[in-house]
Amino acid sequence: MPRTPDEFAVHIMLTSGHREEVRFASIQDFQKWYSTELLPKANDTGLISVPIKNLQGEYMVLRPSCVAAIRVEPVFGGSVDRDF
Repeated sequence: MPRTPDEFAVHIMLTSGHREEVRFASIQDFQKWYSTELLPKANDTGLISVPIKNLQGEYMVLRPSCVAAIRVEPVFGGSVDRDF
């Protein structure tokens, strides 16, 4: 039986060399944000908002034209700490 991820960690790599991580509750939430916010403005130099669900009162904005790569990683909860 396949396991279901508890959330998805999205690693955003910027052209400046910085890396940011945000978390989405489901892959559908990420796909919705990606297809409605980031992709249509891919060459735009204006700022767009990136949802941060795990930090209340904080927000992140970025320039879509500065995104070099995105990696989506499923995160599975469990009793074993696997933070290497």
